[in-house]
Amino acid sequence: MRYSIKQILSGWFSLSRPPFHTVGILPFILGTVLACKFTTSFSAIIFILGIFAVILIMLSTYHAGEYFDYQEDELSHRFYKSNFSGGSGVIPAGGLPRAVPFWTSIISFIIAGFIGLTLQFYFKTGTYTLLLGCLGAFPGFFYSTKPIRLVKRGVGEVFIGFCYGWLPVASAYYIQTATIHPIIHWLSIPIGLTIFNIVLLNEFPDYEADKAVGKRNLLQRAGKNIGMIIYVTFSLLASAVMLASPLWGVPFKVLYFYLPIFIISLFIVSMMLRDKHEDRKILEILCGLNIAVNLGTSLAFILAYI
Repeated sequence: MRYSIKQILSGWFSLSRPPFHTVGILPFILGTVLACKFTTSFSAIIFILGIFAVILIMLSTYHAGEYFDYQEDELSHRFYKSNFSGGSGVIPAGGLPRAVPFWTSIISFIIAGFIGLTLQFYFKTGTYTLLLGCLGAFPGFFYSTKPIRLVKRGVGEVFIGFCYGWLPVASAYYIQTATIHPIIHWLSIPIGLTIFNIVLLNEFPDYEADKAVGKRNLLQRAGKNIGMIIYVTFSLLASAVMLASPLWGVPFKVLYFYLPIFIISLFIVSMMLRDKHEDRKILEILCGLNIAVNLGTSLAFILAYI
């Protein structure tokens, strides 16, 4: 089958799912803002290279998922088409050859590695620059990639929480200052918990498809009822840490920025406790709001420090 340039560009854009990159970009911006605030250190070229590397790592992660999750994604779009799970749908729909995301994943991974080498050895961003990059790149790439496939081992969600929570904030701060401020460990808790919950809630629409192909992610292992309890517990814990954050040094105005996010989070929790997520249309809305909670959490911290 021949593909026009327009089909290739459109397919690749959909495959890359740019809106989902914000969950990694905002924490990275937060780390950079903290570096400016606490040390007045800021290099525009280091920031640009760093955020480009983050985007490439996310591309590598998403595209590897598109290739290796092909079977369950195809079933997912047949059972329960969702904007927040089951991949982009480009490959099952024949929008691009299946091999495309495999090779773009590898190419993105390699380019990100070169950026890491440049940051550490040319820009002298610190001894642990490459290590921090690898902590994000390898779990991301092997989240879906065989034979490791963290996604089927019941721990993939934890790795995503780390890679999109603590890691981008700490990495952004580190490449600007060659240190990691202790407050980052606290700031990353609600960000990590809410991104964990994004992955967990997005597994609900895929539940039947994942079960059909034997994909043993956390929700498959725990079951829907326990999965709901885990989601509610982590959501309330994230809110508790956010509300307590001024106690460990975050500007008090963070609470004003976080208030609408807190209300949205409580709404999702109430819907989950009443089993409203069993309704497909409501679940789709909750998945969208769930992403807003994660983005709003990072944004609240950024605005508080700006």
